[in-house]
Amino acid sequence: MMQQMHDVLELLEGGFGRLRILVIGDLMLDRYIVGDVERISPEAPVPVLRHVNRYARPGGAANVAMNLAGLGVQALLAGVTGDDADGGELRSLLAQTNVDMRAVLHGTLPTISKTRILGRNQQMLRLDVESRLAHMAEDIERLIEAVVAEMDGLDAIILSDYAKGTLTGSVCRSVIAEARKRGTKVLVDPKSRNFAQYSGATTICPNLNELSVATGIAAHKTDELLQAARELASNTEIDFLTVTMSEQGIRLVGGEEYHSPARAREVADVSGAGDTVIATLAAGLAAGLQRDTAVELANLAAGIVVGKIGTVPVRAEEIVQQLTVSQGTSSAEKVLERERAVQRVKEWRAMGETIVFTNGCFDLLHVGHVTLLEKCRAFGSKLVVAMNTDASVQRLKGPTRPVVAEDDRSRVMAALGAVDMVVLFDEDTPLELIQAMKPDVLVKGGDYSIETVVGHKDVIAAGGRVEIVPIVEGFSTTNIVKKLTEGRSC
Repeated sequence: MMQQMHDVLELLEGGFGRLRILVIGDLMLDRYIVGDVERISPEAPVPVLRHVNRYARPGGAANVAMNLAGLGVQALLAGVTGDDADGGELRSLLAQTNVDMRAVLHGTLPTISKTRILGRNQQMLRLDVESRLAHMAEDIERLIEAVVAEMDGLDAIILSDYAKGTLTGSVCRSVIAEARKRGTKVLVDPKSRNFAQYSGATTICPNLNELSVATGIAAHKTDELLQAARELASNTEIDFLTVTMSEQGIRLVGGEEYHSPARAREVADVSGAGDTVIATLAAGLAAGLQRDTAVELANLAAGIVVGKIGTVPVRAEEIVQQLTVSQGTSSAEKVLERERAVQRVKEWRAMGETIVFTNGCFDLLHVGHVTLLEKCRAFGSKLVVAMNTDASVQRLKGPTRPVVAEDDRSRVMAALGAVDMVVLFDEDTPLELIQAMKPDVLVKGGDYSIETVVGHKDVIAAGGRVEIVPIVEGFSTTNIVKKLTEGRSC
């Protein structure tokens, strides 16, 4: 199981929202033209693509910012676009997100665009539109001024270098120097062979090929390459290097080293995976996660995006889904406070899960309860159990109840395999929880009718349904307590 699992889930379910992270780098527009290839052109030996769909997404450093926004981080973006149609389209796409663009400037060069032509899932051709000229010195100076103006109150800065001319030596040195004055972490996704221009950063995140270019050592000589990386980190006053090693995973080099192996999954497209790694790593480190936990989180996020076509940012709910399924959620992690419980239900629903809801005191858990819960689980893919607090039980059952305190009851309930979440409520009924969660299926055990189940109107109005599960005769907490107090065997 991932270390600091509780902290990670809290961050993904709203905690990242307190962070402000600035991304500086090369901005570009990624276009996709998708179609079917069914024949070869009679005019030349080339495939004919029959157009089916086209779309565009923010690319380059903008995709890094989109990944941060997908995690819930307050993402700020700085860079230069042309005052042209592509720049307008890029800004329009970003305006639909929560990315702050106040430091995105108009420059003299045209906006960079990359158009990928795909025969369904297979990329056939890429058309790049960009100038070979350098940004004007005045544009670079304006960018530095805009960045410095945003640096107070930042939790981290990402330098996203695509070697398109935005991150000049002067920009990198100025940003890193200002960040060090403020104690702000700086993470670099490098393209320059001269890592010296990133001196003083917290970490540089090269892949093996980028590290090979920077050190002059062949990429396949992994041991020699990693040793050179250690020396490079020391010589450039970098805390550590984060080396992405494709199918070998991610390696932290320098200081206390750590290796996170790759997660085995089908790879559809590696485009944008590096953006996801540095965004997730920056968010984790800025939030105070340990290095190994932050890199595990980044590795998991990258594994999600490589299963998609194109540069698609990761979403927090996707990582939560992966964590709670593949990592094996402990019983303690299933017991959530109301706000996080409602948020997780939203995440499950976004992933296509069917939410089942039931409630009760569940004092002295017995076979009748277990049977009810197993039948509840059969109605959907996620089961939420709402449990009365001790104060609520006392009001309903009397001053001698509950026999088992709420913390113990909830942990025992959460340990059951059929249960995906436990949430306590202090009211006499779970109506407020039902209204907040809007479950797909509301289940009640016993001699109820649909009309007498609390919350039935809200669930049905939202398109859900109510199910009644008969109780298992001969089992009740009241009878068990009675037997115990009379000194008889139960």
